[in-house]
Amino acid sequence: MEKNILKKFILPKELENILTKGTKVVIPENRDHLIRLAMGGEDKDIFEVAYDIPGNGRVVEATVARCKNGAAVNYTDIYMRRRDPDCMVVADRRETDKPRYQDRYGENFEPLRNTTFGWLEKQNLIVMPFMAGGQELGYPALLVAPDNAGFFAAGLADLQGFIPKDSIPDGFKPKAIIYLAPPFRHTHFNQKQIVVHNRLDGMHELFSYNLYPGPSAKKGIYGVLLNIGEAEGWVTVHGSTVRVVTPYDNIITIMHEGASGGGKSEMIEQIHREMDGRIVLGKHTVTGEKLYLELTDTCELQPVTDDMALCHPSLQNGSKKLVVKDAEQGWFLRINHINKYGTDPHYEKLCIHPKEPLIFLNLEGIPGSTCLIWEHTMDEPGKPCPNPRVIMPRRFVPNVVDEPVEVDIRSFGVRTPSCTKERPSYGIIGFFHVLPPSLAWLWRLVAPRGHDNPSITDTVGMSSEGVGSYWPFATGKMVDQANLLLEQIINTTNTRYILVPNQHVGVYKVGFMPQWIAREYLARRGSAKFRSEQLVASRCSLLGYSLETLKIDGKYLSKGFLQVNCQPEVGNEGYDAGAKILTDFFKKELTKFISPDLNPLGKQIIECCMSDGTLKDYLELIPMRI
Repeated sequence: MEKNILKKFILPKELENILTKGTKVVIPENRDHLIRLAMGGEDKDIFEVAYDIPGNGRVVEATVARCKNGAAVNYTDIYMRRRDPDCMVVADRRETDKPRYQDRYGENFEPLRNTTFGWLEKQNLIVMPFMAGGQELGYPALLVAPDNAGFFAAGLADLQGFIPKDSIPDGFKPKAIIYLAPPFRHTHFNQKQIVVHNRLDGMHELFSYNLYPGPSAKKGIYGVLLNIGEAEGWVTVHGSTVRVVTPYDNIITIMHEGASGGGKSEMIEQIHREMDGRIVLGKHTVTGEKLYLELTDTCELQPVTDDMALCHPSLQNGSKKLVVKDAEQGWFLRINHINKYGTDPHYEKLCIHPKEPLIFLNLEGIPGSTCLIWEHTMDEPGKPCPNPRVIMPRRFVPNVVDEPVEVDIRSFGVRTPSCTKERPSYGIIGFFHVLPPSLAWLWRLVAPRGHDNPSITDTVGMSSEGVGSYWPFATGKMVDQANLLLEQIINTTNTRYILVPNQHVGVYKVGFMPQWIAREYLARRGSAKFRSEQLVASRCSLLGYSLETLKIDGKYLSKGFLQVNCQPEVGNEGYDAGAKILTDFFKKELTKFISPDLNPLGKQIIECCMSDGTLKDYLELIPMRI
């Protein structure tokens, strides 16, 4: 590294040693430079990201194909194509509810930390400064990576932005550093994805021992922001945000939260239509019958956030609504639902004809061709990878909103299986429900991961992602995050809450249609209040209010889509069995939050659930603005 550049940084001694003792060090000059690094140089059509592993020889972790529209990255190990939900461990001795390195591996992390530094000393490196959380409100951070992992650096740069070599300010002192060392997953972690968080005084070290950007470049930086927010008393919410403009120029802002696969990216997509323009509300899973809706005019969408919404104290303006700003400079879009041409013309156009080359993952990119986002890499013959991705810089997205926005409605999404009286499940959630604030808080505490999750390796049964659905990325204490979320809800009384399923509503396969219909319907309503006769207490109190009717552009939805027990295939019998599954799951998960440190109001809300409280009981704990 050039000495005059090194003088611009204030670095820990260990990193100074790496950079002064090591071999070649590259600081990216611009995005074009990063894309060239991602593809392994100017003259390569296909580039292998490989490492010499003691005992295994040369191991190819990924291939990068030079396509007309970007770099198509494919992992040779199928396991590496999705995030492992158990990949995080904490190495320091600060307070945490997460697994500690010493407890899991039976030894202190310090020897491996030193070994990692020793390995990095011997590599040609990319060193890339960036601002975690955004240029205006973000925190100085740094990536240190082997130079053959250029696609990882380029992906992080698109997700979080980066500071070009000529723009590094004097005195750049990172609060967080990602050290990327892929071979160690083979030598130390039995081929598993592992990300080690080491919180030091004034420094958050993040050791990424794998090349999939999900746990580190994406969720690892999320963990850094959550750690900073926990110390300062604010939260980075796990949600997409969209400003919706109706055909009648009515404007409403919706933030959609939820566990992985809960529909965050889909909330900022247009409604998917058939080739003839009709909308499939749902397909009966037994008879195959499809129910259609014709919607001539749909709303204009102005995306604000895709996955990480910064709720920094400086943004809050006294409106009693939550105010958010994007914590990212690019979006990690999952496109598994785009499986043929014409499914989503908006994203197809952005990806086929991008302003600049993109980074694609788990797509069949052929060197010299156009990488098509509906051609997903096969995990095995006839079985496409469920987690194809494109990293989309938000500046490429039309109508994107850069300024902070006030959130009118906070939606929470959950993946649901089909439900019948013969095979009851928690798929009893109607197209959408209106929640009082106390129930909205409980849903965020439990955050069911839900049915058939495409984003992560563990997809069997119902499990929980915990507080705010961002718990898998947090490093601290669950009760502290629970308290922060409750205080946020109490302080934003003019923001309302809904619950939305995806995949199934009772016996119907619905995909993400419920949240698209809810978005269109609520935007048309604007700030108008629900009349008392429009809402009815749900048969399961955890579901708050159900809609009695839903009329959009003069057309009514079937009541079975709103109150699932009205579907004859489900009935009260199947619904009540599903409600018990859901209630028992909530009670099991909520025991984790019972602590002397829990906000007293939070303790009352959890006790209400444990004692099978009614909707009226929840309303008495925190009043609801209908």
